[in-house]
Amino acid sequence: MNDTNFGSIIRRRIIFLAIILFVSVIAFRLFNMQILEQPAYSTKADENSVKPIYQTAPRGVFFDRNYKVLVGNKPSFTLRITPAEYDNKLTPFLEAILGVPEGYINRILKQNEQMSKYIPRKVAKDVNFKVIAWYEENSSKLPGVDYVIETQRDYSFGIMGSHMFGYSKEISSGLLQQRRNEYSMGDEIGSSGIEKTYEDILRGQKGIQYVLVDSHQKTIGKYKNGEVDKTAIKGYDLVLSIDKDAQKVAEEAFKDKRGALVAIEPSTGEVLAFVSAPEFNLQDFATVTSNEIWNKLNSDKDKPMFNRATMSIYSPGSTFKMLSAIAALEEGIIDTNYRVSCGGGFQFGDRFFKCLHVHGSVNVTTAIEKSCNTFFYQLVLKIGLDKWAEYSNRFGFGKKSNIDIPEESPGILPTRKYYDKAFGVDRWPKGILVSLGIGQGELSVTPLQLAQYAALFANYGKSAKPHFLKGYIETSTGKFVEVNPKTFDIYISSKSFDVVRYAMFKVVNGAGTAGNIRLPDIQIAGKTGTAQNPHGDDHAVFIGFAPYENPKIAIAVIVENVGFGSVHAAPIARDVIKAYLQKNNTQQIKKSEYLSTLKGEEGEHFAN
Repeated sequence: MNDTNFGSIIRRRIIFLAIILFVSVIAFRLFNMQILEQPAYSTKADENSVKPIYQTAPRGVFFDRNYKVLVGNKPSFTLRITPAEYDNKLTPFLEAILGVPEGYINRILKQNEQMSKYIPRKVAKDVNFKVIAWYEENSSKLPGVDYVIETQRDYSFGIMGSHMFGYSKEISSGLLQQRRNEYSMGDEIGSSGIEKTYEDILRGQKGIQYVLVDSHQKTIGKYKNGEVDKTAIKGYDLVLSIDKDAQKVAEEAFKDKRGALVAIEPSTGEVLAFVSAPEFNLQDFATVTSNEIWNKLNSDKDKPMFNRATMSIYSPGSTFKMLSAIAALEEGIIDTNYRVSCGGGFQFGDRFFKCLHVHGSVNVTTAIEKSCNTFFYQLVLKIGLDKWAEYSNRFGFGKKSNIDIPEESPGILPTRKYYDKAFGVDRWPKGILVSLGIGQGELSVTPLQLAQYAALFANYGKSAKPHFLKGYIETSTGKFVEVNPKTFDIYISSKSFDVVRYAMFKVVNGAGTAGNIRLPDIQIAGKTGTAQNPHGDDHAVFIGFAPYENPKIAIAVIVENVGFGSVHAAPIARDVIKAYLQKNNTQQIKKSEYLSTLKGEEGEHFAN
């Protein structure tokens, strides 16, 4: 191809037209972008300078059965770091201002380093206002550092309730992977107790506030005048079955003690008081829990983090004698005329099983009243292991109650299969059965199971699953929604219950082992026990219910390593029963009146 051909008129025109076409396309695109599509691109530009600020929803408040606040919320400042914008040279200054150990901030940033660097990390909660004031003065020199106002749990209402209420904590990276659609990094999630069980209705819905920021991420105004913002919606408030007065007396009684107490309303299964001692301070979990606190709690020999009320297993001791009595009466093995002569013990094979006293001739009522071991050593042999285990299972032993907190042990209910596995088929010593007759041996139960056991005696074998939640209050409507677990019946005759219940009445109001807790105006029925402990001093046990004729409360108390149940456990039960039943009716305010007159701190928390 030569220059003459290349410069021909036709070729020049083609090139000229191509240039004109190219310029026209560019001009049209510029016109389209700058004039026709300007609003859309303007919005897009705005979005590039819009910063979403997420607002944590306040968790639902806990009320007791009389609408007194048990756990509330309070505002707090949370300091955050966005790694993508943060200068690590600031770390020593921030740690000094916060008063935390060297390396604290780096450890938090590393915990979630696999997440986006543009997501803020919470480095300090419940920050002192002086720190916030310092930040405001120096914010321009602190890239990637900001703070938000959140709510945290408030435990200043006079109740500990650590094992019952539980606590929430920042969601772990592993759990976040599973629930990414529901939670974001830094969100709180219920970790134990009621907080965990009812997480889905307690957490509420997060809010979002969109703000315009400049190139230095400094807020310069609201985005679209706040029209697209979403207000945080508080979680549902829970109305618990707990009675604050009874709970407070129970907690006071267990100061400096180890053990547990569970009180239940017999007809409904509602938990009225619940203590596992020693407890731990939930306030330590309302903010970022330090390693020092964790290590101290986990190394404590008294195990304050362990829920003794539902997880610890004990021998029930003599409180289990009523089980054998019920089984024998129901099966027609004995009646009220059946008698045993107690000479201070019972010889079985080459072993002598002792009784605490020489009781002489006793029937089933007197045997329970005076806690005669000899009677029940012989009675359980008449019943046999299979029937004894069957009735024990009907009363809820050897299985979980499925109470509405996550931590629970089924205990140990030894059966034929259990002993065949331990000793070989039918090779286990029959003397084992003798010990079971008085609640010793391999039998192990939880305080919660004993409370349900007492409730079944109180209400003639009818009750409901033990539970803490009476209902919840919907945030949007203020409507109270009641929760009613299904009742159950273990189908034991009233005649058998009448015999055993009367014997329990005599334990307190006759010549029995708990006469020291007799009250002039409340008839308590119960049974003491002293449970053998292979690892130290015996445990004190008491179960009971009141009033005798129309029971409103059933209770189980275990105090570790102190000795006799009549001396150490029964008086605690008496005091809790009094606190619950001896209320001045003139001071009882109807729910509607109470809610309408809430003022001060409790009223503010309810409003929140």
